[in-house]
Amino acid sequence: MAVQQNKKSPSRRNMRRAHDFLTNPPLAVEPTSGEVHLRHHVSPSGFYRGKRVVKAREE
Repeated sequence: MAVQQNKKSPSRRNMRRAHDFLTNPPLAVEPTSGEVHLRHHVSPSGFYRGKRVVKAREE
């Protein structure tokens, strides 16, 4: 059976637990197309803050 050799300090313990409380990334809804995308990113249809900034491939 494994037995720890030295006690893990509270600082090291908390560093190990740092990723236990991660949250989901914030999402935004594009006002023109209604698509859900990451905040501060261009939506899949090429809109950013209500304006088309990227030309679609079909066009």
